[in-house]
Amino acid sequence: MLTELEKKVVAQVQGDLPLVPQPYRELAARVDISEKAFIEILQRLCERGVIRRFGATLRHQKSGFTANAMVAWRVDEARIDSVGMQMAAFEQVTHCYHRDPNRHWPYNLYTMIHGADESSLRRIARRIAAATGVDTYALLFSRRELKKTSMAYFAFDDED
Repeated sequence: MLTELEKKVVAQVQGDLPLVPQPYRELAARVDISEKAFIEILQRLCERGVIRRFGATLRHQKSGFTANAMVAWRVDEARIDSVGMQMAAFEQVTHCYHRDPNRHWPYNLYTMIHGADESSLRRIARRIAAATGVDTYALLFSRRELKKTSMAYFAFDDED
């Protein structure tokens, strides 16, 4: 169970960090606590497993990558962890997920890859396949981005 203050701290870090030299100081001021107290709360939330990680979201189109694809891989379940780690180590991979297959869709490991165009994505997928020994996969090219937002778990009015 989270306290109201912990919820307010989570609400501050679930979006973009301010682009200032001391972003946590600014976020702490929004909930009327010190920067030190704010960081200590974040550390405790991480230690408790409430917050698992902090990560940057790359807007790949703005950084020069104009193509991306989800690659669905069929991997022997006994190799999922090791293959997943190998695939995740590729710099072109930004996401790597294990999911349950079904009788209509046999794929169980998914990677999101980014590149300059569809032919470069095909080359990346072939390199990943060769490195991992996984040769059954499907490339699902992105055609249009419909939504890209982070999950917001708590929302508070500015007055709170």
